[in-house]
Amino acid sequence: MADAMAHSPTDSPLGLSADSWPRPAAAGARCAVTPLTGLRHGLRSVPLRWVLDRLPTPRRNPFACGYLLVLAGTTVFAQVASPDLVHQLQTMSSTDGHHLLRTPLRSLLMSGLWVAGPVWMPYLWAFAFTVAPLERRVGSLRAAGVFAAGHVVGTLLSQGVVAVAVATGQVGPGILDELDIGVSYGVLASLGAVAGLLPPRGRYLALGGAVLLVAHQIVGDQDLITAIGHPTALLTGVALWGSLRRAGRPGRGSGGAVWRVVRRVARPA
Repeated sequence: MADAMAHSPTDSPLGLSADSWPRPAAAGARCAVTPLTGLRHGLRSVPLRWVLDRLPTPRRNPFACGYLLVLAGTTVFAQVASPDLVHQLQTMSSTDGHHLLRTPLRSLLMSGLWVAGPVWMPYLWAFAFTVAPLERRVGSLRAAGVFAAGHVVGTLLSQGVVAVAVATGQVGPGILDELDIGVSYGVLASLGAVAGLLPPRGRYLALGGAVLLVAHQIVGDQDLITAIGHPTALLTGVALWGSLRRAGRPGRGSGGAVWRVVRRVARPA
């Protein structure tokens, strides 16, 4: 009876022999590859990494991230503040014909601090696919210059056409007081500029998408200011291709330099 109940040293308490126990894989042995293994690896390494590498971050995109933060602040303010106060501030910021004649610098500067509408999220994606890649390629200062050029040129030309249309009786004088705020001109100029830094196939795709976007906005809005300002801003970015290409690719160094200055200033003594 004792012999029947005895276990050999190589048996498990459950009655399994040592030969049936799972053994660790030998060093250098390859694990079994299933169809899902490659899929998991691809999801981790390719699409996700591609997206993460292109998301704006304060280190890589100080201009884009700072601007988005300002737009988020004014958007929240417009939602929680008194409607009369918001209307007064936005009217002061408007780049309509009358305000451009009276306070041109204030209008051009402050009109770019608001989004056209109550929703901020679309501008996150707009900056992520236009301003941020441009900033990574040419640097923060040049990206800001392209954005400002599109904003100023698009505004001045569109309002100039509006003034001529009013003077010739093509439209009523009330259009000179229509609220004109937002950052669409700067975004479109950035899109036009970054297209010139892409390979030929990507360049044509980006420009084709930009033209379709502008055409859709013109048809949908039926607005003279949009019909002139949006194509003008896009062409402003295209006109800067030569100077941006000559600038090379100092984007990371320029953005990193700005970030290093910010950290140095913020560092406690």
